[in-house]
Amino acid sequence: MTTLELSITLPIKVQNGGYFISRGVGRHPARKLDSWEVILVEKGTLTIQEDGTVFEVHPGESLLLWPDRRHRGIEDFPADLRFYWLHFEMQEQAMTPPFSTLLAVPQHGKSQDPQAMITLFRQFLTEQEKLQRSPALELILLLILQQITLTAGQALPPDEAGVSLAWKARQRISTHFHLPLSTSQLAKELHCNADYLGRVFRRVFNLTLTEAIHRQRVRAAEKLLLTDAASLKEVAIRCGFSDAGYFRQIFRKHTGLTPGVWKRRYCKEHINSA
Repeated sequence: MTTLELSITLPIKVQNGGYFISRGVGRHPARKLDSWEVILVEKGTLTIQEDGTVFEVHPGESLLLWPDRRHRGIEDFPADLRFYWLHFEMQEQAMTPPFSTLLAVPQHGKSQDPQAMITLFRQFLTEQEKLQRSPALELILLLILQQITLTAGQALPPDEAGVSLAWKARQRISTHFHLPLSTSQLAKELHCNADYLGRVFRRVFNLTLTEAIHRQRVRAAEKLLLTDAASLKEVAIRCGFSDAGYFRQIFRKHTGLTPGVWKRRYCKEHINSA
């Protein structure tokens, strides 16, 4: 019998996970970890502070705690509190693979399908109990994070007005990336302070506004390079870069390749179809 052997490279590595059932005593310890922690509350309300931000996580809501940030419980656990938790690490990536899908995981949000999330966490815990460690743990975690991305339209950081501004800025970037665009210009168009807009955008999307603009422009450039016969200078201009040299620098930073090498490697003209 012939077998298919696959080498799976995952961007994350699971540490461990569990299911917390409150006894109505104690509170979340104060600590700073070097790993990420994702939490899903099944019942009750978890109140937790990360650096200067306080989160109230209700049933069906998820919370992503960042590494190297101090978090702590600010009140005792409610007697009815139950939540799932999972620690993981991010693997070093030499470059972004072509055609990769990027997950924009909100830090705090309400799941569109809490039962599906609970099922994934239970599946994770079952898999974790097996004697031999399985790569399924990382795959299940990716499914959990993908489910959380579906909450993006319902993100729930404390400053709801700021969240609304962040989403308006993101929408503006997605539709106007090919035009001159900057943090100050976005703030002017949205009638707010540039520093404030930058802070709330980074809190919601874990990106600076400049990084988001560059990422959108690079993604558009990838598509043009694959399907269009335009010169590199023309591609740069159509994607919002006024300088071809700067375009080449940013493109290489995000993909690991220059635009010219990208085009030669992935252009349809060089893909065998027979």
